[in-house]
Amino acid sequence: MNIACYIRNAAAFDQVRAALVRAGFESHHFPSETVLLRSLRRRSFDLILIDMALASKDNDSILSWLNFRSGERTPTLILSTVRNADLVALALDSGADDFLVRPFEPVELIARINALLRRCSPPNVRRAIEFAGFSLNRDTVTFSYRGAPIGLTPREFGMAWLFFSSPGVYISRETIGAVIWSADSEIAGRTIEQHVYKLRKKLQIGDQPIVMIRTAYSQGYRLELCAANETLPSAALAG
Repeated sequence: MNIACYIRNAAAFDQVRAALVRAGFESHHFPSETVLLRSLRRRSFDLILIDMALASKDNDSILSWLNFRSGERTPTLILSTVRNADLVALALDSGADDFLVRPFEPVELIARINALLRRCSPPNVRRAIEFAGFSLNRDTVTFSYRGAPIGLTPREFGMAWLFFSSPGVYISRETIGAVIWSADSEIAGRTIEQHVYKLRKKLQIGDQPIVMIRTAYSQGYRLELCAANETLPSAALAG
């Protein structure tokens, strides 16, 4: 996934970029709204992140572009340090798809990005996932790493699909229980840990771990890149 970022604050961009890399997204930084808008005419992105101040001349160009873009419906998420209802309303009414006040938690940013990508994608098109060299195909129920098949049980595949479809986002035990076992967490909870353990073992590739499933007992589980791979180039992430 390629994400265009027009974020003027260097520290804010570093935080956004770190979150995007951990979730397997590639970020492209633009120093000005002019460079961003010119680039959008030449190439396409999966999502656009724009940092907006309360009073800025740059806002006028961005808002005009949001209002009048034709045939170009790339989902757009506005960031701002300003907690101002008028600015939120102005951005959304102009055509932005979501608004997030910063500072923010990285998990919320990734969750909002994933939600926008789901809402703005044509229905029922996601039949395969590519992430960090791993491939999942829902039609054939197959899982592989760089072409080498990895055997999963049907429930392990369902669990892998949940994690790989939302990297960097915690998935609760209740959600896993309902989706994989069609049961509440108290019934399925006794076996969730065992299945996560087995899936973790099957995600281990050689001596260098690529991804990991992290546990937070108050939040559930999430898939993330291992620290050694956070700076992998986009081609390696896509597999």
